[in-house]
Amino acid sequence: MALGWTVLILLAVSRGGLAEAALYNAAMLVGVVLSAPVTGWLSRRLSGRTLLRGAAAAEFVLRFAVLFGLIAGLPSWLIAIGVVVMHVAAWAGFAGMRAEVNAVDASPRAMTRFALCIAAVEAAGTCLGALLPSGPDGYPTGWMLVAVFAGYGGSLLPTFLNARRARVGIRGPAGSGTVVGSGAHRATGSPARRRLAVSPRLLAAGGAIMLLASGPTLLAVPLTTELHGRAWVAGAAVAFSLGCLLSTLAIETIGRMRLPAVLRWSVWGLGMLIGWIYAPLHAVSLLLAQFLAGISQTAFEGDMDARVAEEAPPEGVTTALAYSASTRALGGSIAVRLLPMLVTAQAIGAAVSTAVLVLGVAALLIWVVTTLPRLPIRRSPRSLTPSSA
Repeated sequence: MALGWTVLILLAVSRGGLAEAALYNAAMLVGVVLSAPVTGWLSRRLSGRTLLRGAAAAEFVLRFAVLFGLIAGLPSWLIAIGVVVMHVAAWAGFAGMRAEVNAVDASPRAMTRFALCIAAVEAAGTCLGALLPSGPDGYPTGWMLVAVFAGYGGSLLPTFLNARRARVGIRGPAGSGTVVGSGAHRATGSPARRRLAVSPRLLAAGGAIMLLASGPTLLAVPLTTELHGRAWVAGAAVAFSLGCLLSTLAIETIGRMRLPAVLRWSVWGLGMLIGWIYAPLHAVSLLLAQFLAGISQTAFEGDMDARVAEEAPPEGVTTALAYSASTRALGGSIAVRLLPMLVTAQAIGAAVSTAVLVLGVAALLIWVVTTLPRLPIRRSPRSLTPSSA
């Protein structure tokens, strides 16, 4: 997917600059937001196998349609609509895949490993897409264009084939709590299963972290192109991929500190941002920013998904994970849409400095609020009554 998406974004930059690329990135994230209710509706009616195969088939058609439409010169608003629908299908399938991972191993380590594998493969695709020679219109031509289309669509084949091993069954009618399937998803009719799939406060916190911290990373391809040239896009993708490989170690290290979830997520947010302060100054600084973002964003996604899946009732895990990605995408979509409107690529460091300050102060306040109640309260001798003495 990343190969075709990188070609699409680079073509958008050549057609309309950072603004058009940001439009498609925002449309992508709006699709992720809308995928949550769609996934919830589908998971009550389809087994994991059917959900994965149906989403893969729909996404296959839409990938071809969107990329061909952009090359054919269709209006940007029409392309954006296609991007929204394509990512509704894509992220419905992604929620189904994460539910299957959770059915096998519900630990944060397993979810983070899955996230880092996805991120590393996507970074490799981004690197390859950036290195492909392009024609005068900004996209590969001839046999390379055919290869891009084949790779873009063909990457869905493993999902379609591996869906036969899906464990998650069909969620029963609303309120019944009945699940058909195996593994951790067993039938139950207790009233607890009728509660919301996940705490709205957790979802809001995750969305807020993405709003403050994810903008530069999500716009890394167009920002790198405008700051240091297209040749550095591949290097930025490799740096992000190397960071992803360390995310499992990072989440285990932070996990041993036993910090509250939202405080841990604030740390990941600061990691996404801090390197971008100096990214406009030199390409090496941008590579460091992407390396830190690879560690932090992957760890954040795995950490949040594991916590959300832990809170959700067994039959609501797929829906809960869809809403987890949806709220992150909502924050990210606002970030990528606002960032180009507020600052130019060359001024990204100033915007990031402000976001780091806001997130750092928020993290400090969270630490104070969650730590102070645990401090012992000393009574003065005068407060002691005869009975207490």
